Amino acid sequence: MSNVSYHISNLLEKMTSTDKDFRFMATNDLMLELQKDSIKLDEDSERKVVSMLLRLLEDKNGEVQNLAVKCLAPLVSKVKEPQVETMVDTLCSNMMSDKEQLRDISSMGLKTVIAELPLPSSGLTLTAGVCKKITSQLIGALGKQEDVSVQLEALDILSDMLGSGALVSFHSSLLSSLLPQLTSPRMAVRKRSILALGHLVPCCSPALFSQLTEHLMTELAKGPPTSVTRTYIQCLATISRQGGHRVGEHLEKLIPMVVKFTHVEDDELREYCFQAFEAFIRRCPKEMSPHVATVTQLCLKFMTFDPNYNYDDEEEEEEEDSMDIESDDEYSDDDDMSWKVRRSSIKCLEALIHTRRDLLLSFYSSICPALLARFKEREENVRADVFAAFSTLLRQTRVGSSHHGPVGPDSGASREDEPVTCVQVPVIVKTLHRQLKDKSIKSRQGCFCLLTELAHTVPGALEQHVPALIPGIVFSLTDKSTSSTMRIDALSFFHVLLLSHPPQAFQPHMQVLLPPVVACVEDSFYKITSEALLVSQQLVRVMRPQGQSATVFAATLKRLKATDIDQEVKERAISCMGHMVCHLGDLLGTELQGVLSIFLDRLKNEITRLTAVRTIALIAASPIKIELSSILSDTLSVLGSFLRKNQRALKLSTLACLTALVTHHASLTCVGPVLIFTAGPSLLLLLSCSQLLKSLTEPFHRSPSSADSSIIHRQSYHSVARCVAALCSACPKETPGTVASLIQEVKNPGSPESARVLALLCLGEVGRSGSLGGSKEVQGVILEAFSSTSEEVKTAASCALGSMAVGSLSDYLPFLLKEIVSQPRRQYLLLHSLKEVIRSSSLSPHVESIWTLLIQNCECQEEGTRNLVAECLGKLTLVNPAQLLPRLKQQLRAGSPVARSTVVTAIKFTIVDHPAPVDSLLKGCMGDFLKTLQDGDINVRRVALVMFNSAAHNKPSLIRGLLPKVLPHLYKETQIRKDLIREVEMGPFKHTVDDGLDVRKAAFECMYTLLDSCLEGLDVLQFLDHVEEGLKDHYDIRMLTFLMLARLVSLCPAAVVQRLDRLVEPLKATCTTKVKAGSVKQEFEKQEELRRSAMRAVAALLAVPEVERSPSMADFANQIRTNADMASIFQSVQGGEGGGFGSAESMDLS
Repeated sequence: MSNVSYHISNLLEKMTSTDKDFRFMATNDLMLELQKDSIKLDEDSERKVVSMLLRLLEDKNGEVQNLAVKCLAPLVSKVKEPQVETMVDTLCSNMMSDKEQLRDISSMGLKTVIAELPLPSSGLTLTAGVCKKITSQLIGALGKQEDVSVQLEALDILSDMLGSGALVSFHSSLLSSLLPQLTSPRMAVRKRSILALGHLVPCCSPALFSQLTEHLMTELAKGPPTSVTRTYIQCLATISRQGGHRVGEHLEKLIPMVVKFTHVEDDELREYCFQAFEAFIRRCPKEMSPHVATVTQLCLKFMTFDPNYNYDDEEEEEEEDSMDIESDDEYSDDDDMSWKVRRSSIKCLEALIHTRRDLLLSFYSSICPALLARFKEREENVRADVFAAFSTLLRQTRVGSSHHGPVGPDSGASREDEPVTCVQVPVIVKTLHRQLKDKSIKSRQGCFCLLTELAHTVPGALEQHVPALIPGIVFSLTDKSTSSTMRIDALSFFHVLLLSHPPQAFQPHMQVLLPPVVACVEDSFYKITSEALLVSQQLVRVMRPQGQSATVFAATLKRLKATDIDQEVKERAISCMGHMVCHLGDLLGTELQGVLSIFLDRLKNEITRLTAVRTIALIAASPIKIELSSILSDTLSVLGSFLRKNQRALKLSTLACLTALVTHHASLTCVGPVLIFTAGPSLLLLLSCSQLLKSLTEPFHRSPSSADSSIIHRQSYHSVARCVAALCSACPKETPGTVASLIQEVKNPGSPESARVLALLCLGEVGRSGSLGGSKEVQGVILEAFSSTSEEVKTAASCALGSMAVGSLSDYLPFLLKEIVSQPRRQYLLLHSLKEVIRSSSLSPHVESIWTLLIQNCECQEEGTRNLVAECLGKLTLVNPAQLLPRLKQQLRAGSPVARSTVVTAIKFTIVDHPAPVDSLLKGCMGDFLKTLQDGDINVRRVALVMFNSAAHNKPSLIRGLLPKVLPHLYKETQIRKDLIREVEMGPFKHTVDDGLDVRKAAFECMYTLLDSCLEGLDVLQFLDHVEEGLKDHYDIRMLTFLMLARLVSLCPAAVVQRLDRLVEPLKATCTTKVKAGSVKQEFEKQEELRRSAMRAVAALLAVPEVERSPSMADFANQIRTNADMASIFQSVQGGEGGGFGSAESMDLS
């Protein structure tokens, strides 16, 4: 301790030196000492250090002053409260000094001290005492009307302190001090006061917020001078942005007041009014619903407000672009502020489009034409905002239509009322194409951004307009004044255009397009080169008929050969050249072999090998049959080594490449050994059918206990069985012998289980091709396998019988149906076989017999069997939907609850994730099937929810129109029902059983799915009410609702922030709950998983900037930081599991 004191004393002595360099070095050394965690100061040293640093703040040398300020930060945590108070007192006094330099440096020092104070929730008394001192001094400073600079500094510091949440207990007195400043004669003071109030709003109490809002409304009602009105409206916009949903309850009074002020002839006031409307719309979209029409009308009126300029459309059509720009300059007026009104009203419209996707159709009739008309806007900044608003409209259209899956072959009729059909492509292009040559880079970027959105939203719609767009693209690529960003934007749009339109549209323009693209490939900036290579890759398809490849080939080859370039450019050069070889390889002549050898080099390079593998696969599959013999042997050797790498993407791409080589180069028989090499390293020669069979099946004959055995994936059995069937087709003479050996394998009780399973699956795949006929021996073997003690063998026998029946319906189907009737104990396995038949065969003659059999088994007591019957019914309905779907509907009325549940489950299996003939019929009767959500039987309601979930996941268009009727019943099923909870006595213990748990779980799963597929049909705040209840429910449901909460944060952050205070408590309760000491291991594991899941939701919440402004959330976040256990969980879910919330996005509900 004495050594530290001695060292500090020496430094303090040097700080008094007359030499500024001595003072600087000593202060720097002191700062380094204070930054060490190990340093501890005694009371005397504390006092001396604080005194010296405060003295140095008045040093004549600016660098010494700045270092002294930096020293204050580590010093705060090293000294006791009295010394911190001394620092604060001195700094506050100096801040009110007449000397400007001392005032500024003291202000910086005070901000530094405040930033280092511990949060109030940490429980330390230090902060409260210090804050009290600072606050009283600052409130005093605010009263110094004669010195504006002191007031400004005081307001700045208050804003910092309010942002850190350190002044909760002083909010009321601060509000009283800040409100009078809104009428200050100095505009700067008013603006800083608004900022300070903005920082106060998120963390103040609801009562205080109401007091502030009431004050603003009262003052506005008095009709103050225009300058003061501007301040109050600006303040309203700020507190709405910062306070969010709290403004919602005051909107009924606020909106008419703000509307009234838009009619005052003052441009700045109008601008602030529209900024307030924008804040209301973004923060309180639901509460703004009644006022949307009013605000829209005002925006449409004022977006054209330009009193100093006369837009003459006819003249504008006739004038050249250069004349337009001159006229802009001629009419511009420095005093004209009307552009601010236009800009704010357009931003307000953009907020409306962004938050109200449900009103898109009406926006296309009201807002869309108005925005199109404003593309001629003379002010560059406003024009950019018009483009941004229209881009938002297109983006929202795309987001909405991406959920609308096609509803079958006649889906066109059902899409008539979709917003995407309202996009007026010709009008947009006509208005924009001339602006693509505008001198303003900002305008051109806006045009390209808008056109890119248009190409994404309505793919193929720009085909007729390509001639009008090409000059603009070429201009941006060749204009010398164009920035790099502009070129990248132009290339990016051109790439999207090429991707979404047929090559024929561009062929007439190749002479104009190629030179600028080639110039961009040769550009020195790697981002331009990379984007240009992507464009060149797509242009290759356009070049084919014309063969204009020489210049592009030369530029790409130069990039392909280079090794000292950016990784992205390397990969795109490989890919681009691959497309060139694939489409134009026959035109490359002698150059081809050189390119292929470069590909081989890139294949051997670890950094570029994945791209090279995909490129070789592309070339191998080329329709022009590229000659690969020069590199084939080496390529196969390298590809063989890749199959043993522990890199999934590489292995999959390698297999795809080998498949392409085998498929398109059948004469390349040397591929076989490469594949076999991965299964058995000793088999390196070309093998016969019997040898191949042996090598394929050998791994399945190893006993599980052998040293070289490894667990074989289930999919491997099916893949090998298909290979065996393919070999039997290729070598028909050897088929009988193969089948006989497979039958023996199944019969042999000494065979390993894996070998018997494989043999059965192989018999099935051979039978699928019709090679078995109606062999009685095979039927006997299958039925015998049904009696096996191994579940795997029984399942394999079931699959085999189904596959054989597919290959020979007349031989096997009658036998299969007869067995289902006569063998109730084997019914489950036999139904599996029948399912295979229904899924794979043309059943027209047999539909009636199968239907009758399945309906007879609808009420089977075994739930597993009943589910299989339902699946078979559903798949059978797909065979002839027009006839069978009405019959299913009739069964709903006729059957018992068990039969109804089977029918509803069957409907689930008619909903497939691709267009099908049943879709249009299903859409017509989906409402009848969903009425089962009101069924008296709890099990029927559960399966109805499962069916609804499947529809929402696979084909949301079926249920989107029914949501208003269905959602109340869905939400009803999320409630805990006490009449379904019972107690069961288990010996001396009582166990609580909740019969409603499965139904609730199914309901919450539906809610999760609706977030992704039907978000625009949900009232998010009502939805959140039920999520909130789920956060307090059973373990399984809480896990689901944590996922939903994380998903909601990314989709609708504003709504979640509105409900934040109610959501924090259940999250905190989960994270802080501990399991009783005597509990079993499973209880500890479940609680740990719950905590991790809750913490993922918390991490998602904390990623939203507004969240930590909530006092309850800030308190909880600090609790997490200060609790080692919770902090470690938080760290692991944020970083250790794929960077955050991947799991929240990946729930599979198919």
